[in-house]
This record gives sequence, C-alpha cells and structure tokens, in this order.
Amino acid sequence: MIETQRLILRVWQEKDIDDLVEGINNKNVSKWMASAPYPYTKEDAKNYILKAQKQDDKNIKFAIVLKSENKVIGGTELTNINKKDGLAGGGIWLNEKYHGLGLGTEAFCARIKYAFDILGLRRIENGYFPTNTPSKMMQLKLGYKEEGLRRKRFYSLSTKEYIDECITGLLKEEFIEPKNFTFKIINEK
Repeated sequence: MIETQRLILRVWQEKDIDDLVEGINNKNVSKWMASAPYPYTKEDAKNYILKAQKQDDKNIKFAIVLKSENKVIGGTELTNINKKDGLAGGGIWLNEKYHGLGLGTEAFCARIKYAFDILGLRRIENGYFPTNTPSKMMQLKLGYKEEGLRRKRFYSLSTKEYIDECITGLLKEEFIEPKNFTFKIINEK
C-alpha cells in the first residue's frame, strides 16, 4: 500500500464494488476510459475487481482511497511493466465528485514515485483523449512531454466511437514533484 497526504493506494477489494460503480457509472467519467462501458454495472465492477486482484509483475492496479472518508474515489494503474527496458504505461480515473481538488494529481504522483523509486523504472508512457484538457494539464504539470498522436487508437465502450490518443512520456529525470508531496509505502493491516 502507498500512503500520501490524503490518500491510500491499495489493492482492489470486493467491498469496493459500490464505490467503483458510483465512480464509473457516470458518462463524464467513463467517456475518458476506453474500456469502461456505460452504463457501468455491479457485474462489471465484480469482474474488474477479480481481474485486478490477479496482479502480476507486469500490471499493478490500485484503488484510490480518500483517507478522510475511507472511500474508494478512483483507480490508477501501471500496465505493461517492462523491467528490462525500464518502462510502464497506465492511467487514472476519479469519481466526478472529487474532481478539481488535486486528488488526481496526488494519486498520479504516488503512482509515478512507485514506478521510479520502488520498481526502478526510468520511463512512463501515458496519454489522454484530445478533449480531456484536465488530464493533459495534469500530465504536463508533472513533467510529461507530448510525443505524438495515435489516430483512432481506442474504441470507447462508453461513447461507442473511435477516439484519438495524444501520447505522452515522462522520464525519471523530468518528473516535477509537487512541493510538500509525501509518499510512503505502508504494510497492510
């Protein structure tokens, strides 16, 4: 588990189903997630959690828990981890009720620090959909560089459209860690 000022990043649990459905069963959230259908059901959440619990050294999925409410408010992941080349991909989503509070940036920073400092990676590859300005701004603020465009890269299960992906990358030495950011690994209780 990872702890920051306001958040815990931990493995998904069966008790997270309702929070997962509440967060993703919202078109304003699911439209930014290529693999999330809309509507998002309890069955979708159960299947996701079962899959997320079968993590390996190539894919790590974290539930984002707001400590003050002991509530799952989103998810983030490291995918396609390649230790030989020092690379990983992944993304983040947040329940719309928690947008605009800096919680996404805090969780993303924890994910980045975990990738660089704990896993020893040197580069993280991400992206955003062209109309997702908040994601773009968050990534650029943290040091990501825009690297290109993949035309019609994803088929969105939510919007039923093919969507372009703006490609971003972050090298370890480019990471701009926010002031007063704290990060620690904690043992599960």
